[in-house]
Amino acid sequence: MTEIRHRAAVLGKPISHSLSPLIHNTAYKAMGLADWFYDSHEIDERSLADFVGELDSSWHGLSLTMPLKKTIMPMGEPANRWAEKLGVANTAVFDWSTGAPNPRIRLYNTDVAGINLALTNAMKRHHVSVPDEVRSNGLIIGSGSTATSAIAALSTMQVQHVTIAARHPEKAHALAPLAQSFGMSVDVIAMGQIPEAVPNIGIVISTLPSRAADSTAVQLERLQKGSLPGVLLDVVYSPRPSELIRVWRQLGAAAVGGEEMLLYQAIPQIAYMTGTDFDKLPPHLDSTIRAALEEVL
Repeated sequence: MTEIRHRAAVLGKPISHSLSPLIHNTAYKAMGLADWFYDSHEIDERSLADFVGELDSSWHGLSLTMPLKKTIMPMGEPANRWAEKLGVANTAVFDWSTGAPNPRIRLYNTDVAGINLALTNAMKRHHVSVPDEVRSNGLIIGSGSTATSAIAALSTMQVQHVTIAARHPEKAHALAPLAQSFGMSVDVIAMGQIPEAVPNIGIVISTLPSRAADSTAVQLERLQKGSLPGVLLDVVYSPRPSELIRVWRQLGAAAVGGEEMLLYQAIPQIAYMTGTDFDKLPPHLDSTIRAALEEVL
């Protein structure tokens, strides 16, 4: 058995459901990195600093999921535009080159790229086009940390107006300055108003946890088939499909599951943690990982 010399992991709570170990270890195999291993650890906000402080130089990086994407920020320095702009990071990369007992920690947000690529690549693969009259309108369902990355992703996709639907309007209104900083206009609606909004939306991103959008799916079932011009990304991947995706497709519109976002946010993580240039990654790495995901989903 090959000795493991290089380690990385995903942290969060809960974490047992995570597909990140499958994704990263599939990539390591494709890259010929036999002595690399990626696993998962259930860590909450209170125990994160202690966990990081106990790591040794065999550790190259961490993936952060909820509730740690903001908790990690004081422990390192933003290393890409989105981590700095949003104050949210899902990736920590360790630099032990200084010889100090603790590494320099570089923080990245790859969720924005993950959302963008999940949507744009799925639209290309399935030959989906959004009508011009709604292309500039986006809808985000939810107002948590992932919603901030969703806003940033919409800003890279020619969206000029974003609607935020949330159970807690005060949290949604707090996101308005971020959207406005990207030059987008904003309005906030209640969850119950989603069915009347979606016929005028080009891109919809649900950032809610698993099953949290089921009641919205029930409301959407009352719409007529063909009334949804936009494409949906639901960031959850269990159950698959989610009720929201099932209804969206039932109405004749295109929808993308959260496994695609997970895949495309992981690829830059893999490059950063292994120190591999993007153009040196194996060709069709996304297809290799997608095939591995299909076997377990």
